[in-house]
Amino acid sequence: MSTPPNTTPESHLHQDVHLVSLAGRQIFLIGTAHVSQESADLVHQVIDELRPDAVCLELDEKRYQSLAHRKKWELLDLKEIMRRRQLATLLINLLLASYQKKLGDKLGVQPGSELLNAARQAEELNIPVALCDRDVRITMRRAWRATPWYRKMMLLATLLAGMFDRSEISEADLRELRNTDLLSELMAQLGRELPELKEVLIDERDTYLAEKIKATSGDKLVAVVGAGHVAGLKKALAQDRQEQMATISRIPPAAKTWKALAWAVPAIILSALAYIAISKGMAVAGQNLIYWILANGIPAAIGAALALAHPLTIAGAFVAAPVTSLTPVIGAGYVTAFLQANFRPPLVVEFERVLDDMNSLGGWWRNRLLRIFLAFILPAIGSMIGTWVGGYEILSNVF
Repeated sequence: MSTPPNTTPESHLHQDVHLVSLAGRQIFLIGTAHVSQESADLVHQVIDELRPDAVCLELDEKRYQSLAHRKKWELLDLKEIMRRRQLATLLINLLLASYQKKLGDKLGVQPGSELLNAARQAEELNIPVALCDRDVRITMRRAWRATPWYRKMMLLATLLAGMFDRSEISEADLRELRNTDLLSELMAQLGRELPELKEVLIDERDTYLAEKIKATSGDKLVAVVGAGHVAGLKKALAQDRQEQMATISRIPPAAKTWKALAWAVPAIILSALAYIAISKGMAVAGQNLIYWILANGIPAAIGAALALAHPLTIAGAFVAAPVTSLTPVIGAGYVTAFLQANFRPPLVVEFERVLDDMNSLGGWWRNRLLRIFLAFILPAIGSMIGTWVGGYEILSNVF
């Protein structure tokens, strides 16, 4: 059994700095708010005073490069993202980034500034920097796979509500949010309402961060992490969880039930059409097929029209929906998003202002990048409605 670390803060340390003594090593955990100037200043001060052997950051390589080199959203390869069917993941990332940016704009500090401050301060003092977080793409994919569909809808609704929230937040509010007891309650509430999400976003990353921090060379380390991770990290640092790393570092496959259901729906529809053709004649089967095409194509085309998509994208939605509804390989939304990206590619300036445009309803239709997301979501919803309507009609004719 591992010996529990000493986590009693020394009297001279700031309340957001926690000393963990582990096997002769000192690990100073700095709990921060990612949109707080106070946190950015604290990180700079602690590193300057302690001069640790290494600085560990709650960042993966991709997020670090984005912060350090100020990469813009225009570097996104939209076609590659669509090919990998990761538009939904990208949308959630953008929603989270937009919400954090809005908070940062109110406070005059950019999201992640305390992490960037830590990296720059370490570089100036020739202190090694260790990137200890899990690849954000793995985290998002694991979270998406682990969350039931109805909770995914709850999450998206929460993110959208937060995006249009106009309430003010101050440094005093952030200071309160960093309070350990309040954060414990927030984590407990997340665990009750979205347990799968908490496990992936908090618990798994606590384990990953702890093992990466322990693997960092040096007897005196400073680890800069979000305040919500501090309590979990204290526990994880005291335990050997190395055997869990392989599991939490990979994207789990889709559930076999969903795979079976995805193939079962088109199989049932095609079998029903074949049965109608045999039992009632080709003319009746043809009428049902036309009904299927119209039931799928019209709602999908309406969805594309509501997105103010290119006319050819609207036509493409009508053509694609009846076909894609009969195969789980690709959805109508990906076809229409790809068409929209080709017919109305986003301008560079629209990539640059996408996080701001997301905060207004009209911005979703003004910004071509966001309109691609609308051309992805709305036709997909229309196609889904059409599948149930068309499927019900066909099956009713069978019985």
